[in-house]
This record gives sequence, C-alpha cells and structure tokens, in this order.
Amino acid sequence: MNKTELANEIAAKASINKATAKAALDAALESISQALANEDKVALIGFGTFSVVEKSARIGLNPRTKEKIEIPARKVVKFKAAEGFGK
Repeated sequence: MNKTELANEIAAKASINKATAKAALDAALESISQALANEDKVALIGFGTFSVVEKSARIGLNPRTKEKIEIPARKVVKFKAAEGFGK
C-alpha cells in the first residue's frame, strides 16, 4: 500500500473526502518526522513506538571486493510494534 492508497482508505473509513484525508495523513507524517528529528519518541498506543537510536561505528566488508571498510556512527529510526499488533 502506498501513501495515496492509505489516504483513500482513511477517507473511506472516516467518511471524509480524499483531500481532507490526504491533508490529515500529510500532517501526521510531518509531525512524526519532526518529533524524530528532535530525537523524541512517538508512541501510538495499539500500533507501536518510533524512536531514534545511535548506531556505533563498525568495520564492515564490501561484498564485491571483500575489502574491509569503516562504517561511520549514525542515527537511525527504530520501530517497535505494539504487543498484539497485526492480529
């Protein structure tokens, strides 16, 4: 399912027009992105929690050349599904 299909599903289930559903979805995604950029957690009860975690630097292996390369430290978004999610 892509973003447009999700907005259409929201519109159908909430009995609102597609433009309103798309605007609401865009606002929700922007709010989640902004919170994660500020390194805040976003907990959606019954769905899951988004958070930012620090990955330390490590040595990796280039699969083509088998050469060792240094992978720098970075921050990544992590999602932990709520218990019972998807049932």
